[in-house]
Amino acid sequence: MPPARSTAVTWSLSAVAAGVLLVGCSGSVSIGNSEPKLSSDKLATTVSEKLAATTNQPKPDITCPEDLAGKVGTSTRCTLTAKDGSTLGVSVKVTSVDGDKINFDIKADDTPTPAPN
Repeated sequence: MPPARSTAVTWSLSAVAAGVLLVGCSGSVSIGNSEPKLSSDKLATTVSEKLAATTNQPKPDITCPEDLAGKVGTSTRCTLTAKDGSTLGVSVKVTSVDGDKINFDIKADDTPTPAPN
């Protein structure tokens, strides 16, 4: 009997989390202005691309609620949403800023949150 769809999605989320935790993931983006800030949309795109590259999986659906200020130590939380509606939190923390380039680490939570009924 094939695994239930939610089991496959949970596995996919777990695989993403495990891949990020085991391999580690970081990104950097040049934004080209005097006050470094990365828009929430660009941050979500970059996080999605980095997670996909790190886990060798398709790009996940990532949303980030706020822009990321280019100041060392600044952090934000993004959300990875699976097709079944389950979610996984993703932390993003600025590690360094070099001119207009913001470098940051990405870490997914260990456990996904099930989809609402």
